Amino acid sequence: MCKIMCERSRLMQEIGILCFVTVELGLYLDTHPDDREAMRYFHYYTALKNEKSDLYNQKFGPLTLSDVKDGKDCENEFLWTVQPWPWEGGME
Repeated sequence: MCKIMCERSRLMQEIGILCFVTVELGLYLDTHPDDREAMRYFHYYTALKNEKSDLYNQKFGPLTLSDVKDGKDCENEFLWTVQPWPWEGGME
């Protein structure tokens, strides 16, 4: 059980870091739209964030409503609402 919770917690932390990086790069690019290196970083970290989010979604369920997919095999997708929230200590 701890192995699963540790992996879940690690993925959440990595996704949080990658979200922060992509938001900050996006803000930088708002004022520096011609910075090609920053744009490459933005695309790289966005792809990495999407990869980690997809992995989390496959293993633990959707993180957000936009991660819920259409289809017959998704009848339990809204189980994310009954999972422990981070402030409830469910990620430790």
